[in-house]
Amino acid sequence: MPSRTKDAPPRLARADDADLARKGLSAEDVRERTQRGLTNVQPNTTSRSVWAIVRTHLFTLFNLVLGACAVVIILLGRWLDLLFSLAALANIIIGFVQEFSAKRQLDKIALLRRDPARVLRDGAASSIPLEEIVLDDVLLLSRGDQVPADAEVLAADGLDLDESLLTGENDPVVKRPGDKVYSASSVVGGSGRVRVTAVGDKSHASRLAKEARQFAPISSELRAATERVVKWISIALVPIILVVLNGQMQAVGGWHRAFSSGDWKDALVVAVSSVASMVPQGLALMTTISFAVAAVKLARDEVLIQEQPAVEVLARVDTVCFDKTGTLTEGGVTFARAHGLGSHEGLDNDAQEALAWFGHDENANPTAAALAHDFRRRPQEQPSGVLGFSSANRFSGVEFPGTGAWVLGAPEVLLQDPDNLDRASALASEGFRTMVLAKADALARDDDARPIQKLPDAWAPVALLTFREHVRGDAEETLRYFTDQGIDLKVFSGDSPATVAAAARLAGMDAENGAVDASHLPDDGPELVDAALTHNVFGRVSPYQKKNMVSGLQERGRVVAMTGDGINDALALKHADLGIAMGNAAPATKAVSRLVLLDGKFSRLPSVLAEGRKIIANIERVTNLFLTKTSFAVMMGVVLGLLAWTFPFLPRQYSTADLLIIGGPSFVLTMLPNNRRYVGGFLRRALHFALPSAVVVTLCIVAVNFYAKHLDPSGLQVQQQIQTANFIVLVLVGLWILCVGSRPLSLARGGLLLAMYAALILVLIIPWSLMYHEFQVPEANLLWASLITAVAGSALIEGNYWVHRSWMRRHQSEAFRAGVASGEV
Repeated sequence: MPSRTKDAPPRLARADDADLARKGLSAEDVRERTQRGLTNVQPNTTSRSVWAIVRTHLFTLFNLVLGACAVVIILLGRWLDLLFSLAALANIIIGFVQEFSAKRQLDKIALLRRDPARVLRDGAASSIPLEEIVLDDVLLLSRGDQVPADAEVLAADGLDLDESLLTGENDPVVKRPGDKVYSASSVVGGSGRVRVTAVGDKSHASRLAKEARQFAPISSELRAATERVVKWISIALVPIILVVLNGQMQAVGGWHRAFSSGDWKDALVVAVSSVASMVPQGLALMTTISFAVAAVKLARDEVLIQEQPAVEVLARVDTVCFDKTGTLTEGGVTFARAHGLGSHEGLDNDAQEALAWFGHDENANPTAAALAHDFRRRPQEQPSGVLGFSSANRFSGVEFPGTGAWVLGAPEVLLQDPDNLDRASALASEGFRTMVLAKADALARDDDARPIQKLPDAWAPVALLTFREHVRGDAEETLRYFTDQGIDLKVFSGDSPATVAAAARLAGMDAENGAVDASHLPDDGPELVDAALTHNVFGRVSPYQKKNMVSGLQERGRVVAMTGDGINDALALKHADLGIAMGNAAPATKAVSRLVLLDGKFSRLPSVLAEGRKIIANIERVTNLFLTKTSFAVMMGVVLGLLAWTFPFLPRQYSTADLLIIGGPSFVLTMLPNNRRYVGGFLRRALHFALPSAVVVTLCIVAVNFYAKHLDPSGLQVQQQIQTANFIVLVLVGLWILCVGSRPLSLARGGLLLAMYAALILVLIIPWSLMYHEFQVPEANLLWASLITAVAGSALIEGNYWVHRSWMRRHQSEAFRAGVASGEV
């Protein structure tokens, strides 16, 4: 890890380093290192590869089952029965397009800073592309440069580095000969010459990001539940297929007769229809469409969804962890007030003009630059001497002819009176940054009358200046929203505990007891996790502590979201259930995150939470429908196979029934408003409703077929009439499942239900529909039997709904009592 060297004594460069600092590498040295591959070529892994996205959406159990069914239908030349495969194809295309679009947008915003580097070679300075830097090259660094590779300081003139992207700590770090500098840090003051010690993926920033770059699929309960159902079905599929296929062959007179007569083709088609109906392809498609619609909607609000399930995960989050800089604060400071010292009760005109000069100086550090907003009237005369700020000496100065000199610096440098020092310490403990303005007759000068980095012979402190972090205007409201939603908030920052606590208080968090100093905590283990559970504000947190605290919270049952912008946040973002990067984040940080707030506004998160809750609540609603459909498809296939009865649906007929009772309605239901809070275990709740409903549907289908085969007095019905009768029963009972699953019925849901009943009528009366589906209106006895069976089945579905509601209330009461007992509620 980069270490602070502010208090370390100066070290002299070795003789060979001194020669290298004067001349740099020779052309032959550069050529030899380039041939050995010791160049600064960075790994091009800013986001997921196209192949990884294709693999995620293409190679699933779900697609394997449906793909095999589609191949059978194609080989048999029954193209009109391929409708069931469209859901799988749409699922793949929509998922791929959405995530590929996110990848393209990320790649655009995640470009590494491409400023050329200045190097010293053969005694001459030149600018070269970053990739052409070689090991042992001498880099010439000046204010505003980003360090392109790890290096060691050879010579320094007030060299100050901002390492906040690596450590999370805002204060500049003084660098002297012999000190290490790390890639991704920035020069905020002075200049220096450094020798490159590590290039490319060997640099500190690359090593820190290496673990973060390893892709791991996001944890989605919706997808996991769907995949679990498909896995169960897949495990049972081999015996089920054998039962179904054997039943269909027996229904046409046995295997020998089926192959000798050619009826095996029709038997295989209806067997495929039975197997394909068992896979909840519509549920996967609706989940994918819901995620994609949410991604498009949130993109308008400057929120980039890199992986589809990310929106759902935020709806499940119960702990949000975030860094201070870039999330709570905007990374800078604002001037608070001036406290007069000694006989100075306020700031006279000369002092105010001096502060205005310091604030508007083009070389002002961020703290001094914060003075510019409040002090705007600069001196009329030009300075006769200027002393730039140095982190090593911790002061800067300016001198004006006729009015004397002003020095701006740290309290411990410019204050000597114990009472004033105590006053400054008290303000610092409240989280304020403090500086002192002092008056002197003149700046210290050398023999050539040039200002030197040395305090004047005498000075008088005029004012103690306080600065505070610039807390984001939307931070307090956003944090209050999360608190109202019962979400635990935690601040993990690399900055000083006092500064972190002050920013947390300004943002409305409870930080009266200050922040925990994580430098006193271990890097991992139970003590670190216990601290993360019992405290909310931490300072001096290392990147590995952030990661381990996030992982520890997850091990204790928390669903954790982590926000950040620095490389020091990348590991924690990668291991969190949901990583959220700010728009100005480091490239590696954005690459491992699931969400990117493109405009960097923390206030975007409540809308993402609301969208996630809508999705997961509506998906749970339609899951009841899809799992019912999957369950009765399995039951029908097995029961009819064991009875050796012909499966009463062609693939096209079953696909249309699926569209009327589930496919079309679920698309509308997933788009309707729903802000119900997420409760875990939705698959268990869905199955509690789905399995009894599936038994009812299966019994209805068996009853209609039993009547047609054994009880119909006319005995005139043909296979097409039996298929039509089964279609009527399946859709009518299925629509009543839709009715109870849509409650409470709003105007939109009621209108949707009526539209599906109307669609059923149209399917049964339009001539081209009858021809496509091979429907034939059943004769009177079978038609009445079908309608009576459908009414009886709907009544049983209604009874199951009320039993399920009673079970839900009891289950929720037990969960609430358990939460109270455990202290979670």
